[in-house]
Amino acid sequence: MEPRLESVHPVLMSRDVGRAIRFYESLGFKLVGQDSVHDPKYARVRRDDVELHLQWHDAREWNYPNDRPAYRFLVPDVDGLYEQFRESGALARATTVSETPWGTREFHVRDPDMNSLQFYRWL
Repeated sequence: MEPRLESVHPVLMSRDVGRAIRFYESLGFKLVGQDSVHDPKYARVRRDDVELHLQWHDAREWNYPNDRPAYRFLVPDVDGLYEQFRESGALARATTVSETPWGTREFHVRDPDMNSLQFYRWL
């Protein structure tokens, strides 16, 4: 059997993992694991075939500019997903849906810790 990659599970920085869990639940993710029920420092959320990990980071790590990566999600129905997120109230920090010069239709959302989530499809 040839070695292969099956999936990727990005770990997103969070100041408050409980708050992050609630935000991702508003995007339709389900909590699938956490290290503590009362004060989680690490959690896993899943929606469809996508799993994200949320990890607490000390406030001192937020005092300097962090260039955190953007997370891009390929989705078949960008407009439908945008509408679903809008109805859930999760678009407080979001762009509108638009077509890009590089050939995608997409919108971007920031979570409470300013991690960038980009939802797109190829035109």
